[in-house]
Amino acid sequence: MNYLEIVLKLIVGLSILNVWLLRAKNSTPFRGGSASNIKEEFEVYGLPSWFMVAVGTLKVLLSIGLIASIWYPGVEMVTSLGIAVLMAGAVSMHIKVGDPIKKAFPATLFLILSVVIYLI
Repeated sequence: MNYLEIVLKLIVGLSILNVWLLRAKNSTPFRGGSASNIKEEFEVYGLPSWFMVAVGTLKVLLSIGLIASIWYPGVEMVTSLGIAVLMAGAVSMHIKVGDPIKKAFPATLFLILSVVIYLI
């Protein structure tokens, strides 16, 4: 494993953990619609609260797995592909509600980085 791959895994994994564990109740310029937290964001997308819990749980587990794949490469393909699928869903939700490109930028970036991790 090269250093670039390690850095990409840390960027994606830690960023997602930051959003879901530390900043979930905070407003950011990247929240969908006019939402000021993750719960409101899922409401903007028209998604039920149980789905927010499911997505959040998957994102946290996959992010931890992606970071763990630095030491346990056997989980790299599943975690990077799983994050890519979830990020594709996030991008599609931003498109669904007509958000400007700026709001979908982090999800798009993490989608691309996850695919790069999967391919290298």
